[in-house]
Amino acid sequence: MEIIVDAYGPEEQAMGWYYYLEDQLDFPFAAICTGKRAISPLKVKDEVDVIGMAPEEECNKEMFVTIRWEKDSLAIPLSQLTPISDTSQQTIQAIEDWHYWVRMGYQFG
Repeated sequence: MEIIVDAYGPEEQAMGWYYYLEDQLDFPFAAICTGKRAISPLKVKDEVDVIGMAPEEECNKEMFVTIRWEKDSLAIPLSQLTPISDTSQQTIQAIEDWHYWVRMGYQFG
């Protein structure tokens, strides 16, 4: 809740989360897909390289990160990923914070 303590509505909550994650995640990092989503081509157990946050305008309802995908990049839900290998503790904690928010059923708006 510290992340959105000063937020006055859904848009400010989303931006609070966005800037928190952008500041805390050490890119790039390796991750594994832990859940199937209809909006994502990833399958459970797929390993990906996370290379950054998706553009702000893509993150007004849910947090998305970009991954290396074919010859380009692709934005996917952060809730679908768990970090693996030599990921920094700071990155792991920030992702766990987001997963907790999602598990508790919190939303923007």
